[in-house]
Amino acid sequence: MALFSALAIKKALDDVVLEAFTSATGIDVDGVYEPTNVLLEQIAGGARPDVMVGVTSGLAKLADAGVLDRASLRPLARVGIGVAVPPGAPAVDISSTGALVRALTSARSVAYSRTGASGVAFAALLDRLGIAAEVNSRATVVDKGFTALAVTDGRADLAVQQVSELRFVPDARVVGAFPEEVQHYTDLSIALGAHARDHPGAHALLRHLTAAPAHAAYRAAGLEDPSR
Repeated sequence: MALFSALAIKKALDDVVLEAFTSATGIDVDGVYEPTNVLLEQIAGGARPDVMVGVTSGLAKLADAGVLDRASLRPLARVGIGVAVPPGAPAVDISSTGALVRALTSARSVAYSRTGASGVAFAALLDRLGIAAEVNSRATVVDKGFTALAVTDGRADLAVQQVSELRFVPDARVVGAFPEEVQHYTDLSIALGAHARDHPGAHALLRHLTAAPAHAAYRAAGLEDPSR
């Protein structure tokens, strides 16, 4: 069973959700975890998931194109952006917009992702706050993956990414989420691949990923229930 998933939900899937599914059904799941934009590129190249989790706008476009089954498309979770620091480092104050600006501009280097939804939103926020040139002049920008790795190996003082992705790096210290006035939430949805709309295993996986125990695992990993 091929599952394409955004990185934001990988920790919950790896830690709890997929093992429970395989134990209950005997069906193995082959997970492909990338930023949604990267998954869209793979799909444009011909790859086809049986089930897909990703940024809602991207999945809607795939449903319009007939790649995903529109009738199965539904909200799954949402996640905000946060900050992590190196292990053992003191927490930085990000409780207000002013405090966040001070933290970002005083850091030796801030790590963020070039292709992930959080990185795109963060780059836009830097522009709005008027600190893009200052922060980017010494930023550690990664193409994809978990930015908190950059604070555990010494490349950066701060890592910015979706909270659930920061938590995937256990040695990093997650300080918390951005203040609400500058927070950006990414909405995630789930759908069947159009070719799998009649596949019982794909339906079983979709039901499992949207059931109450899975949502509890998502919350434990730093995601929130979908916005209504």
